[in-house]
Amino acid sequence: MTESMPTITESVADALVSTCRTTLGDSLRSVVHFTRDDFDVLYVRRDLYDGDEAAARAAKSELVESERTGFGPQETYNAGRNGERPGVGEYEFTLRVFSDGFVGRVVSGDRGVIVTTDELELSEFEEMEVALRRMLETNTAG
Repeated sequence: MTESMPTITESVADALVSTCRTTLGDSLRSVVHFTRDDFDVLYVRRDLYDGDEAAARAAKSELVESERTGFGPQETYNAGRNGERPGVGEYEFTLRVFSDGFVGRVVSGDRGVIVTTDELELSEFEEMEVALRRMLETNTAG
């Protein structure tokens, strides 16, 4: 991981965070934009990591490494074996459920967004996923 150039523009980052805050409210913990090679922590709720940006980035680095594998499965699900679809439709998003919250991942093309939250209803994640996917698809230049 490098801390060189941001992976997206500030206006796209602001729009992604705004979308997540609007759809998920105060349950939102963090928003991370990532590519195959780098990531940006776009938002971290104030009560996490005692305001320590380095600690937040270190924690999110591990999360990104785990979720980055989504590029492979998403491509595999969409292509299927022998070029056939898996029969369950297009890949939309991944939601991981933990005892104290959720990790959601939306991947489109060569980039994605990871969102962490307190516990929520699935419908709230679906609403956020649709909005994030549209943003990722329309802002490919970042």
